[in-house]
Amino acid sequence: MIYPIVIYGDDVLRKACEPVPADYPDLKKLIGDMFATLGEAGGVGLAAPQIGKSLQLFIVDCTPWAEDDASCTDFKRAFVNAEIYAYSDQTKTYNEGCLSFPGLYADVPRALSVRVRYLDEDLKPHDEEFTGYKAWVIQHEFDHTQGRVFVDRVAPLRRNLLKGKLLNLAKGKFRCDYKTR
Repeated sequence: MIYPIVIYGDDVLRKACEPVPADYPDLKKLIGDMFATLGEAGGVGLAAPQIGKSLQLFIVDCTPWAEDDASCTDFKRAFVNAEIYAYSDQTKTYNEGCLSFPGLYADVPRALSVRVRYLDEDLKPHDEEFTGYKAWVIQHEFDHTQGRVFVDRVAPLRRNLLKGKLLNLAKGKFRCDYKTR
């Protein structure tokens, strides 16, 4: 099933999400549907709130960046109940976009590496360090599960300059090639 992407202005994007319970029905199907939705929308990450589900769940598919970073080759993962518990002091600013903000991009500083505890789609625990593009996307998607969006991390002056575009998104004034709600 391809889900419509929730657009900025919807309350679900601003709520801290609930943990995914161990007995969540059809978790693997939901994750598969999220990967299908991500593929349809042409993104590299998708969090459950972006499809209207207030769950601590996100997926990452960095394979489109494999040409620039070989470690991204075949990097597709689900992160259930993730916790980023360590951030490197070294940061890098990336020009970010988001499927919930079609047509909007802004420079966002993020840690170059992170340590993450999470469960995979089989609810097996992992504790790993991620760097580069993978760390960037994981931080972006993790923020969604905490009720934060990428424009929250933009410098205040730049955020003021984006107000008009944000209002247009909230009013439904945008164009994109994927299903939205």
